Amino acid sequence: MRTICHCLIASIFFLIFIQTASAQNADGKIRIIMIGAHPDDCDEDGGGTAALFAQMGYAVKFVSVTNGDAGHQTLKGAELAKRRFAETQEAGKRIGVVYDVLNNHDGLLMPTLDVRLAIIRKIREWNADVVIAPRPNDYHPDHRYTGVLVQDAAYMVAVPNIAPDVPALKKNPVFLYYQDRFQKPNPFRPDIVVDITAVYDKKVSALDAHESQMYEWLPWIGHYLDQVPKDKTERIKWLAKQRAGTINAEMRASLEKWYGKEKTSNVKYAEAFEVCEYGTQPTDADIKKLFPMLGK
Repeated sequence: MRTICHCLIASIFFLIFIQTASAQNADGKIRIIMIGAHPDDCDEDGGGTAALFAQMGYAVKFVSVTNGDAGHQTLKGAELAKRRFAETQEAGKRIGVVYDVLNNHDGLLMPTLDVRLAIIRKIREWNADVVIAPRPNDYHPDHRYTGVLVQDAAYMVAVPNIAPDVPALKKNPVFLYYQDRFQKPNPFRPDIVVDITAVYDKKVSALDAHESQMYEWLPWIGHYLDQVPKDKTERIKWLAKQRAGTINAEMRASLEKWYGKEKTSNVKYAEAFEVCEYGTQPTDADIKKLFPMLGK
């Protein structure tokens, strides 16, 4: 009898996680939420894809789990948090997304129940079909814990008795990871690679809005502050080159899967995502519905 019950429970969980990936809303419009640890992380890891979605008329939200109040060499606390919030709002305008910032301290993030519930509420309020976040293996504890928090929310967003003040989602979203370079315990797998060549300038424009990071803090902590141009136009050119990234062999193979060899040969800039084991597990057909820019 116990074996039968266990098998029944396992079957229920299996059905939950293989449900068809489709829009939460009746209008069929996909809704995307990208979650990062800091007020420039979503732009960095998914800004081009977000710009494409927004250009196609889909609703995109960025969420920074911390307020960024530690990421600077001279500014700190409330003054820095205020500046970084203003930068997020400008960046959001430039690529057409809504940008939320949670009031958790930068560098001190922990995967607590309160923060998990806040993330559950954000995902539900947005009625998200796709949720993108970092993997929980990274050099920065805020990045790691953001990954853990979103993983912990992945099942709970559909459980009505958790955070009951916000209605549970009818369908569990597809959860994805941003690309990273870390190899242990396992390397990133580029399941979905989006050609962002046509909107790369928009991504750079969004990053440019984060002046405290792109031209001050990151160059300072990375010991290349002397390379940052003084002229505004030259700065943007420098930023575009610095943040271009590379398309490795695995990414190119994935691009060819989604776009074909001929179109892939013209791709200069791309963003990659890995399907998380939690949440709805999409088929290739589901992925094409959720990412309608693929192959275009």
